[in-house]
Amino acid sequence: MSLLHKKIKDFKQYSYERHKNLFSELASGQAPHTLFISCCDSRVLPSFITNSLPGELFIVRNIANIVPPYSTKGEYSSTIAAIEYAVLVLKVQNIVVCGHSNCGGCSSLLKSDDELSLLPNVKRWLSLSENTRVKYFQNLDEDIRMPYHIEMINVVMQLENLMTYPFIEERIKQKSLNTYGWYYSIDKGEIFDYNPAVKYFEPVI
Repeated sequence: MSLLHKKIKDFKQYSYERHKNLFSELASGQAPHTLFISCCDSRVLPSFITNSLPGELFIVRNIANIVPPYSTKGEYSSTIAAIEYAVLVLKVQNIVVCGHSNCGGCSSLLKSDDELSLLPNVKRWLSLSENTRVKYFQNLDEDIRMPYHIEMINVVMQLENLMTYPFIEERIKQKSLNTYGWYYSIDKGEIFDYNPAVKYFEPVI
């Protein structure tokens, strides 16, 4: 038996049985309270770090937790469609963009074209965060309070991209939707929440 098959067996025997009633309720539909946009990184488990049960989070994962600017032209439609569905159909109350420490996608933003030559699709995807790379080098020369972690800067840029979605901007104005930018420190197990008023990531206590 493979490792994955064993884990499936353990899930059915332990986790499923423990939450059997919940799974029965969820069989008829979902009503998550939060759209959680995170990196694909295997060390980042949204439900685990937020201590959430099945049905609470509508999760979108991609390299470097990128939010493509809003478009109806079909480009990067997977992530855009998921955001659209979460807000307009599921009517989530919160959107979290969660970056993390030692992000391979963010570090690749600082690599040369030659270094990414064998990863053409990754390179094209990361081009959506060119503003992150520019802001990172700009911040090296400025006296600002926000730490210089490129992962943190990337989160802030993705929050700005969220505001290009007309239905998100509208719901924020109506105060029916909240957006949050998080930075997850893997080794410390800590979450830092971006405060736009002071342009700083504050620890969630």
